Amino acid sequence: MITAPGRSSRVRSVARALASWPTTRRGRAFALLLAMLLVDVLLLAPQWAAPGSVPFRWIAAEAVFLVLIFAALPRRPWSLALAGAAAVLVLLAALTAVGDATIRLSLSRPLNLYLDVRLLSAVLNLMTGTLGPVVTALAATAAILTLVGTVALLGHLLAPPRAVQPLARGRVGAPAALALGVLTLGAANAGEVGRYVDFPAVRLGLDQGRFFRLLMEERATFTVDLRSTPGSYGDLPGLLDRLGGRDVVLAFVESYGVAAVDDPRYAPVIRPRLEDMAARLGAAGLHLATGTLVAPSQGGQSWLGHGTVLSGLWLGNQMRYDLLLASDRPTLIDDFEAAGYRTAALMPAITLAWPEGDRFGYDEIYAFRDIDYAGPPLNWVTMPDQFTWSFLERVIRRGSDDARPLFAELGLISSHAPWTPILPVLEEWDAIGDGSVFAAFDGVGERPEDLWRDVDRVRSHYALSIEYALHAATAYAERYVGDDALLIVLGDHQPAPLVTGEGAPRTVPVHVISGAPDMIEPFLKWGFAPGAFAPADPEPLGMDRFRDWFVRTYSK
Repeated sequence: MITAPGRSSRVRSVARALASWPTTRRGRAFALLLAMLLVDVLLLAPQWAAPGSVPFRWIAAEAVFLVLIFAALPRRPWSLALAGAAAVLVLLAALTAVGDATIRLSLSRPLNLYLDVRLLSAVLNLMTGTLGPVVTALAATAAILTLVGTVALLGHLLAPPRAVQPLARGRVGAPAALALGVLTLGAANAGEVGRYVDFPAVRLGLDQGRFFRLLMEERATFTVDLRSTPGSYGDLPGLLDRLGGRDVVLAFVESYGVAAVDDPRYAPVIRPRLEDMAARLGAAGLHLATGTLVAPSQGGQSWLGHGTVLSGLWLGNQMRYDLLLASDRPTLIDDFEAAGYRTAALMPAITLAWPEGDRFGYDEIYAFRDIDYAGPPLNWVTMPDQFTWSFLERVIRRGSDDARPLFAELGLISSHAPWTPILPVLEEWDAIGDGSVFAAFDGVGERPEDLWRDVDRVRSHYALSIEYALHAATAYAERYVGDDALLIVLGDHQPAPLVTGEGAPRTVPVHVISGAPDMIEPFLKWGFAPGAFAPADPEPLGMDRFRDWFVRTYSK
């Protein structure tokens, strides 16, 4: 009786075959063809996933060149090492292309390796908060294994086998000439061929070199900006005296851009909430005005917007932000302290060390571990906005023995991706306390991995999260803001292009609220409109204009 070989025998047979199969010229040609297809997909698939970022192409010229080179090589130790090195370089180029496509989709700009490699930690934190540490660790392990397997496969396909002479010694001249002709036409972008051929790895390399050169020039530009814009206002007469000793709260709402108000996909949710804001604040005897400012980023890097408002300098990239931190440039924090205010930062999203807070010089810093929140995390969001507002009032404003007026900066994060779950705003603020009341919402809502399978539902949840953020801000203001405070609520940046579409402006709404009309009047003169909707402004000012205007306007 003849028995079929076991499964383990079949696996070993397949492995041996894969290790030795290109033993003929035809087999070698087929291996190189597979290598060319693999390189082509690795280099161009990120572009296919991010349509519109660069012209759509089907052929990566580097894939053809790579195959032509290895077709002509004999099997030598150095050629085997060269095949492995080529596989690693292709994978690095592919990862750079993936990073470029991701940055374009999420931040609406190209990748800058020098600045953006540090964002990997932020991505890891987002994944851990959204998917949990176990799933994140499994995903990272699977990704590493996939990368190692890809390098091994590509290196094996490129490596010359023992039993086959280099193809260049056979009849490879005509195909090589044809391939070189195609590549030449592609490089010249001539005729139909040029529409399908690209040099993605070369282009990315040249782009990164250009970005690095521009960043080195940015140092000199930033130095000029430091000298040409006001730094310290310590000598300004009556510094911030027109505030009359009122508390000032500067609250940044995550991903709140004008798209939430103007885009017809979101306006049916957001505009009624803004109308309700105006009505409720008016009924509470509060005055409201709204305008717009232009943020330096889109889709992320909220700290650039925060730093731009505080410093009065345009921080359009990470280098300018780092240069600000390295300088002794005073900020709005220093202005308030010089005017006799105590200053506080309430940042529930900061879960790690935050040396930037020490650099800005707040008197009090409340990061995640400094906040007595006993409720559940909500995926990436560490605590809901309503608790953050409640903590501001309970601990920072009313729980301090310091008699000085307060300047507080808030980072509100309920409208941060993944935009699930969406919580209600609780009516009983006095019951919020340490946040245990939010335990009822532990595990509610869709899982992010389920929600994000449907782009339309993601956009719907984005609108609902902004609606919640505005509802919570309104409820706080009508209950706790009177003529003794000025509340400024603004977006930190527009959401990602996934939400806004390509080419959206970086404009964000700014709402100012106070029980004292003389606190709102200067904003009206600056171009804001009464109520919850900003006036049409074809050229809104940048966030960097806020500090100088605010300090001069509210000083005698």
